[in-house]
Amino acid sequence: METTHMYKIGLVGLGSIGTRHLHNIVSVLQERNHAFSIDLFRSGKGKELDEQIQRNITNVYYSSEQAANDYDVIFITNPTHLHFSTIAQYVPKTKHMFIEKPVFDQTDLSLEALSLKNDSIYYVACPLRYTDVIQYLKEWTEKEGQHIYSARVISSSYLPEWRPGVDYRTTYSAHKNQGGGVSIDLIHEWDYLHYLFGKPEQVFHIQGTFSHLEIDSDDLSLYIARYRNMAVEVHLDYFGREPIREVQLFTREDTIVGDLLQSEVRFLKSGKTVSFHESRNDFQRKEIEYFFDVIEGKKQNENDIVRAMETLKIVKEGKVT
Repeated sequence: METTHMYKIGLVGLGSIGTRHLHNIVSVLQERNHAFSIDLFRSGKGKELDEQIQRNITNVYYSSEQAANDYDVIFITNPTHLHFSTIAQYVPKTKHMFIEKPVFDQTDLSLEALSLKNDSIYYVACPLRYTDVIQYLKEWTEKEGQHIYSARVISSSYLPEWRPGVDYRTTYSAHKNQGGGVSIDLIHEWDYLHYLFGKPEQVFHIQGTFSHLEIDSDDLSLYIARYRNMAVEVHLDYFGREPIREVQLFTREDTIVGDLLQSEVRFLKSGKTVSFHESRNDFQRKEIEYFFDVIEGKKQNENDIVRAMETLKIVKEGKVT
């Protein structure tokens, strides 16, 4: 089979999510028979690259000044509080960008100052949209005659167990000035609500630090939102000792639970269960497939920087713009 495209790719930052994206980029492009080169931009503080990663990297650079000006895509996967300055540095050097979520850690930033190109794609990650559970609920909610009265969303888990072998107190999640805090760390929940139901009309928000955890970021965030024909409750925390990640829909006919950890949808009244047996990497890989479909003109960008900023303002300020 002929090679159909040659991609020149840059990757800024190689933490756990950057590493996952790297493996999925390689897998997706090889499957599509695209040739590629991948340059890695590092701060110099990361650990030594393992052999498998080295095989997929063409060059390693330690400064944006070393970057060429002809990248097809640059992936921004460094810490959230560095995103704005990093995007500004690399906009002149690439056609398109994939930006890890959350897009920024602050809302009072000027997108004009980034000098984004009009004909380029700037996509912000939102991987839970690509889970089978959310895709099923998206299709279900768009059917005629569904009467959803309210939704309740919960993401509860224990921060010290998020990253095995890593002291949670040293991670960005623990520190507000590094873009940490449960409100912004778990922006996934508001992202998929935005995807399923659009923007709310009004939001009430309470957040703070209530647990024993040794952090200076918020460990609890509660929202109540009003839509035109429904209401939504959102509970996010860092201290739940048994992980829960669910969206519950209360409808005229049934109560439906989308369980993202079990990868299933349960209809509590009728007793029906739809199981998907999906792993985390399945939906992360689907997102990379979707992104390349967008830059190849096969699909529309459904989460650009402007939309991601709208979600961020709901999450950070309880404001609807």
